[in-house]
Amino acid sequence: MNNRAYQEQWLAYMSEYVTDNKKQLFEKVLSTRTRYLTVVLEDLFKAHNASAVMRTAEGLGIQDIHVVEQRNAYDYNPYVLRGAGKWLTLHKYNQTEQNMRVCFDQLKSQGYQILATSPHEYAKDYREFDIKQKTAVVFGAEETGISDFVKENADGFVQIPMYGFTESFNISVSAAIVLEDFSRQIRDDREIALSPDEIFELKLEWYQKMVPNVEVHQRAFDKKINEEEKNL
Repeated sequence: MNNRAYQEQWLAYMSEYVTDNKKQLFEKVLSTRTRYLTVVLEDLFKAHNASAVMRTAEGLGIQDIHVVEQRNAYDYNPYVLRGAGKWLTLHKYNQTEQNMRVCFDQLKSQGYQILATSPHEYAKDYREFDIKQKTAVVFGAEETGISDFVKENADGFVQIPMYGFTESFNISVSAAIVLEDFSRQIRDDREIALSPDEIFELKLEWYQKMVPNVEVHQRAFDKKINEEEKNL
């Protein structure tokens, strides 16, 4: 049995242990999930900020979060995240001395334009951007903002107009404002849906997270498959 056939049978097996309501919810969410818009978190060190951004992204139907760890290690706050993290695909970059470069290279190879948030004068009002291609939005560290590498290599810079004495919003607020606007734009008239293979892979992953004692079930399933193959 090839790997895909095995996965299809395993998914069918698990579906017996997932309620109809949950199956319907999965189908609804997967039909609006997208990788057309994605998020890059650079060196965040406050767990509640990373968690709040991830929760916002998940709520907007964004599937992928790219976490770059150069000076600070990624952490999350389960109270803030409220379970949203288990439905996301987390990509971590922490193995080299130039993790942001690795992240940028990967995103560029996948056809993303990269926009970085910045409060400075060279950035444009986020409402002036027309998102016509796959886009990654970079949010920098809480106190220092985006790195010099991002300043030198991003395709554009996004700012949120401020009307008080405060220079910028908290990163979680900034992410909610920018991502909501960009998400609304791409859902108006873009082809942003996941491919059938991507939907299948996520469904497989999500079912495994939903089925109680899934390891026990998988052992029983594998035993059943092995016995069937012996009898062929």
